[in-house]
Amino acid sequence: MIPVLAWLRVALAVLLLAAGPVSAQDGARTLELERWESTAVRAENALESGQASEMALESLRAEIARYRESFQKAQSEQSQRIATLQAQIDTLGPVPEGDAVEAPDIAARRAELNDQMTRQRAPVLAAEEAYTRADGLIREIDKTIRTRQTAEIFSRGPVPVDPTYWPGAVEALGSTLRLVWTETFTAWNSEQRRTLLLDSLPSVLVLVLIALVLMHRGPVWAERGVIALRRMTRRGTGVWKFLLSLGQMILPLIGVVALAAALRQTGLVGTRGDDLLETLPGYICVLVYIRWLAGQTFSRDDHVATLPISRKRRTEARYYFSILAVLVLLRLLMLNLIAYVDPTVEVLSVLELPFIAVCALVLFRLGQVLEAARLGNETEGPADHEQDGMHFRLRIARGVGRAVIMVALISPVAAVLGYKTLAVSLLFPTITTLLLIGTVMVLQRLVSDLYELVSGVAVSDAQSLIPTLAGFALILGSLPLLVLIWGARVADLTELWAMFREGYVVGDTRIAPTDFLNFVLVFLFGYLITRLLQGGLRSSILPKTRIDLGGQNAMVAGVGYVGLTLAGLAAVSAAGLDLSSLALVAGALSLGIGFGLRTIVENFVSGIILLIERPITEGDWIEVGDEMGYVRGISVRATRIETFDRTDVIVPNADLITGRVTNYTRGNSLGRVIVKASAAYGSNTRHVSDVLLGIAREHPEVLMNPEPYVYFKGFGSNGLDFEIRAILINVNNILDVQTEMNHQISERFAAEGIDIPFPQRDIWLRNPEVLDSVRRSAQLSAAPESDAATLHKSHSGTGPDLAPDGAPDASADAAPDSNADGAQDSDAGDASR
Repeated sequence: MIPVLAWLRVALAVLLLAAGPVSAQDGARTLELERWESTAVRAENALESGQASEMALESLRAEIARYRESFQKAQSEQSQRIATLQAQIDTLGPVPEGDAVEAPDIAARRAELNDQMTRQRAPVLAAEEAYTRADGLIREIDKTIRTRQTAEIFSRGPVPVDPTYWPGAVEALGSTLRLVWTETFTAWNSEQRRTLLLDSLPSVLVLVLIALVLMHRGPVWAERGVIALRRMTRRGTGVWKFLLSLGQMILPLIGVVALAAALRQTGLVGTRGDDLLETLPGYICVLVYIRWLAGQTFSRDDHVATLPISRKRRTEARYYFSILAVLVLLRLLMLNLIAYVDPTVEVLSVLELPFIAVCALVLFRLGQVLEAARLGNETEGPADHEQDGMHFRLRIARGVGRAVIMVALISPVAAVLGYKTLAVSLLFPTITTLLLIGTVMVLQRLVSDLYELVSGVAVSDAQSLIPTLAGFALILGSLPLLVLIWGARVADLTELWAMFREGYVVGDTRIAPTDFLNFVLVFLFGYLITRLLQGGLRSSILPKTRIDLGGQNAMVAGVGYVGLTLAGLAAVSAAGLDLSSLALVAGALSLGIGFGLRTIVENFVSGIILLIERPITEGDWIEVGDEMGYVRGISVRATRIETFDRTDVIVPNADLITGRVTNYTRGNSLGRVIVKASAAYGSNTRHVSDVLLGIAREHPEVLMNPEPYVYFKGFGSNGLDFEIRAILINVNNILDVQTEMNHQISERFAAEGIDIPFPQRDIWLRNPEVLDSVRRSAQLSAAPESDAATLHKSHSGTGPDLAPDGAPDASADAAPDSNADGAQDSDAGDASR
């Protein structure tokens, strides 16, 4: 059945290509389709038989993926030409219906364009069919490989605790060690090898010398180099400490590599020993890196430690990581050595069980340390403003600790029951994941330290997004490594990337995430160019012109709006989006404006009017409604006013355009001040006017053209009212001017003998006899019975009434009084009532 389908596909491709003249490019496509057909049939046979190895399936998958990429490229190559032809056909208009006859030249042109369209679509259709088939085969291969891997992980092998397997494991390990020793001993006794050693002795000695110097003096040199760099700036302590630790790790490692190269160059270690020395530097690098990472994550220095837990807990964590590093190194060496004797599954199960058990025990204790991580009194933790970030890290650490404990409990049990692959697939990826998490956290701290070194401001104080975005980028970059650690194949990542580039189809349009990436990159580039242009205008060009500050701000804002609009249009074009398709979006937006966005659009248009017409500009002193203050910013939606209370008031732009606005400093800072003063009745009014006019003229803020003026307002209820009216150079200083003039008025009036009046009132009591009778009744009711007659007698005479203290009653002598104009004081009458 499969060969029949294959020949049908080939025939379809040939028929499609035969729709027009066969060119050299068409012949190449035909040959590629024939090779693809052979590969596809081979893959389908392999999948149907189920006998192909994973390596063979991976090879087939890589080959099919290359074909699929070429097919996808072939589809996109002709898309522009097909779109052009379709546009030409649409330009000719629809085919006449019914009895209508189309013009001969138009009909001929339409037929020619249709023929070209058929020829252009033929390879596209063939590529689409081949692409669909290749994509399906890749999915089948991935599913087969994943099924096999899952079955292998959960397959049960020999039980390593069975004593019958132990002698074979010991014998296999002993045989491996004997082979290495025998080869080394044989090479040492070989006369030819000794001759080679003598010939290469100078280079060997040089390498050994370099290795010893680097291992012994490397840390000291690293410290001196960092100190020399540290003298350039006093900032960035964390960066210098990181470089110091990195140098103290790398230089000795270079010495180890040089020593291994020297031993290999002697030729006295044999074939297997040479292989071992070739891999040994890599193993030692793993050992040193794990210890270095533990030192960075759980450092004794509180500033360097990534997890700020107690120092005792950090010491335990470093100790456990060191043990894990040694165990990982020994396991790698064991697997490398045992591979020389082609061990059986039973031997590998027995030899790996001790490593699994001890690593699980150490992981269990490390998980307990992480799970119990707290930021408490026992920790010399960071400052208060850093507590939130540290608590977030500690919550992650506690979650990771619980997961590590679970893995440490499951892995040895699975290994003892014969599920060695499952135990290894859980245990060692967990260790590698811990190393990856620690590396990401150390790099995030390094990014923060670098930001502090460059900017001079700590990340917690700067409130900048740059370190946060850099940390997020590090986390995203670590995700592919994480999935590879837990068993994902490189092909899985490439497949995700292919899907990412391919995108998905919505209607007749294919939308790919790369299109959005292009959109973001182009828009960011346009945004940066716009901001740079605005900065150049604001700082270099516009200050050299005669344009006022408000006009400069308006021009800078206008450039910003135009630049962002152009950046958006360029980004849309770069993403491959058809601008004509935005008509639907524009219609929906218009509908939204009619309902809920009317106010926003109104404010936006008002902001444009403010920037163009400039009735108010930044720095103006304005009054809007009940609010008064300085304009600090005019944005596209609202204007920010800073009041005299140092609070910001956000006023919608529509209120500034349609409402009543008072601008005290529009165009200039001139303004009028009015200072009120009063003199007592009887004062010489002209003398008072001269004194006030002198005060106004002597003030440095008062303009002499127009001259200040003293206004004799009239006769007030308490005195003679005057006003100083003057024009100030800077009306923003009006309060200082009023205060100073009031001080001068008080001093000059006192020196000139002019009295400053104050309110006076005469009180007239109506019917005082009523009040007197009430007072007498109250006294009689309150007095003792023995004194009642005496008290009655004392009040029966014809003399003046006495108050309780014996003084004459003031109310008895009260008489009506009159104001200066002869009228009775109505306030006094109201008070009596």
